Amino acid sequence: MTTPPQDLAARLEHAAEAIRARLDSIPKIGLVLGSGFGPVADGLDDPVVIPYGEIPDWPISTVEGHTGQLVVGRGSGALTAVMQGRAHLYEGYAPWQVAFPTRVLALLGCEALVLTNAAGGVNRGYRPGDMMLISDHLNLQGSNPCTGPNLEQFGKRFFDMTEPYDPRFRELARAVAARRGISLHEGVYAGMLGPSFETSAEVRMIAALGADAVGMSTVPETIAANHAGMRVAGISCITNPAAGLAAAPLNHADVMKVGARVRDDMIGLLRDLVAAIATELESDAG
Repeated sequence: MTTPPQDLAARLEHAAEAIRARLDSIPKIGLVLGSGFGPVADGLDDPVVIPYGEIPDWPISTVEGHTGQLVVGRGSGALTAVMQGRAHLYEGYAPWQVAFPTRVLALLGCEALVLTNAAGGVNRGYRPGDMMLISDHLNLQGSNPCTGPNLEQFGKRFFDMTEPYDPRFRELARAVAARRGISLHEGVYAGMLGPSFETSAEVRMIAALGADAVGMSTVPETIAANHAGMRVAGISCITNPAAGLAAAPLNHADVMKVGARVRDDMIGLLRDLVAAIATELESDAG
């Protein structure tokens, strides 16, 4: 079903209520873990684990490295809703389905969303294992999760995307990376449809358009989060040079290997960033 169902608002609330019924407290921060980063959620205190199949209408990922469960727990003192895996457009899901979890997190009360992904390096200065803080993105997926009737409870029909990735959160991420001695690039992420990796010509086009990294996720979630008024941070792990920039053909196994190699740095970066964002949200509320 490409067109959003007429009862989408009711479906979203039904899913949110199913999650609320299993929680004692409501998280303010959502965290989406891309390929290979599922173990980030393993260190949460007092976790409540909810398989995606137990949440009404929640899309189930079929990709290796995406566990497929929502884990709500405390990390660094901050109650966080962690998605171990996500759905992608290339799996056959419609844009509204890919954005479904983001909107449910917004209904739960999440004010911030931290997105991670595995990406190919378009910038020739990037190497496998590097991390890139997303400053902006190019939507080259040919779709938008907010098409169809506007859901007024989330936001206006036409909404601003001047700063899709929150400037203050980017500042916090840079500070956390510096404290941990982690080199953190900052650049533009290009979202492609997939599932095929990009051709060499497409990578040259993406570079000419100003992108530094390319992947197959993140953009729909960012758009839906901005529509709902959530503040967003995004981090890419550069798992390989993009097509035409490396001698060997691209494959998903290499993506997973690099993700495993940098996992400890990513875990530390995300935990400290979530804690810093939690402090920021508390300060804003006060």
